[in-house]
Amino acid sequence: MKKVLLQKTLFSLLLLLSFTIGFSQNVPLSKYAKISVITCGLGNETYSYFGHTAIRVKDPLNNLDVVYNYGAFDFSTPNFVAKFAKGDLQYFVVVHEFADFINDYTYEKRSVFEQELILSQDLKQKLFDKLNTVLLSEERYYTYKFIDKNCTSMVVDVVNSTLGGNVIVKKEDADKTYRSVLFPYFKGHFYDQLGTSIIFGTKVDQPATRIFLPFELKNSLDETTFEGHLLAGKSKTLLSFQKETPISWWNNIYTYLFILGFVVLAHNKIVDKIYLVILSFMGIFFVSVGFYSFHQELAMNYNVLLFSPLLLILIVFSVLKNKKWTYRFAVLHLLFLLVYTIFIINKAHFFIMLPMIITSGFVLVRAAIRNAKPIPIII
Repeated sequence: MKKVLLQKTLFSLLLLLSFTIGFSQNVPLSKYAKISVITCGLGNETYSYFGHTAIRVKDPLNNLDVVYNYGAFDFSTPNFVAKFAKGDLQYFVVVHEFADFINDYTYEKRSVFEQELILSQDLKQKLFDKLNTVLLSEERYYTYKFIDKNCTSMVVDVVNSTLGGNVIVKKEDADKTYRSVLFPYFKGHFYDQLGTSIIFGTKVDQPATRIFLPFELKNSLDETTFEGHLLAGKSKTLLSFQKETPISWWNNIYTYLFILGFVVLAHNKIVDKIYLVILSFMGIFFVSVGFYSFHQELAMNYNVLLFSPLLLILIVFSVLKNKKWTYRFAVLHLLFLLVYTIFIINKAHFFIMLPMIITSGFVLVRAAIRNAKPIPIII
């Protein structure tokens, strides 16, 4: 979730090389060493909407103060966008000097919190050695998954494996769905919220039992116990900034309602056709991505009931002036719309989708009325 520019990645690799000799010999940490979980605040870039998680190791006697970052990726990767969409983009672990790490967040005006892990000297050493073993092997690469494998879940996994069990578990919102948990993070980014509501499928409607967001981990650590005591000390604020919610003349609900309102009130055949064509192409895209991508979040997308690829056939029949089949496909999609409405009525994205449901209903009813077979009146 933390963007790493190419030059920073190169710097991290150089720093890694400088540590290689010492780390490969399992440098013993002093009794003054501290290992902490770092939680970084929310940003306004797409990659930073949810915050970031990292691990800090500080040992003044060894002149060591570094941050292990599981959220690195390389923009220069060939076919970067295609790989990300498909779900086989490789993320990797890098190490930063803590001073550089904190400077980045100071520049971005994002808060940073620290929770020191209360571990025995042996467990600190074991975790430190494990971090370096991963850093210096092919294990440093992993295939990013939005829920199952990201900077937060990887930190949870490496700490839990060190402690020898499933010690860190989710302490809040386990009764909510992933979609419900994600929804508030898009404040000030309306079309991102709408887009994720549309493109995500059934997986995000499952109970959110896994820790996958930075502040979920932070809050869970506050309540996690290990060997009869709290696993983490009280959270310390290293940087404090008030998140600025962006204001945009276009990225808001008002432009969304204006566009849909125009479609409804225009009562124009061409406008209706354009609207249905857009929905159909979006449906084709969702179906294609669902089959193409390894991201389970994109599979089984019931939103295709609203964004039906079959709407394109309705348009074709309409252009060919085939009233019979235009009417039939309009009625079919009204049934799809009814099923879709019933299905999402208890979902987190119901109200954001409701204006589009209403608009589609108006357009499809008009299509059905225009192409319905006239009823003869016998006097």
